[in-house]
Amino acid sequence: MTISILLTPDETPGPGERALLTKAGRKIALFFADGRVLAIDNNCPHAGGSLCNGHMDGTVIKCPLHGLSFDLRTGKTPGNPNSSVTSYPVRKVGDDHFLDLPDAAA
Repeated sequence: MTISILLTPDETPGPGERALLTKAGRKIALFFADGRVLAIDNNCPHAGGSLCNGHMDGTVIKCPLHGLSFDLRTGKTPGNPNSSVTSYPVRKVGDDHFLDLPDAAA
């Protein structure tokens, strides 16, 4: 089961932007890439670096601490299927964006 969270305009990144949010007890990094808003867990699993502060190249974000990369569309490390962060769906409905997160109570 999922919960859908309406993102405010201030929380929703535009082209070339990113945002860091805490929703439902999770730190979520939002990026505008590939013509849409993409969401992943903010913390790198290697050393806990803030992915929101990493270097973005297209749809890939690089951890600022040690350079581990993640595809913003899938959360997976390119070339290493065993390394990933959780990615979350973001739906656009009209002018609104909804972040879908797993319901912790489910």
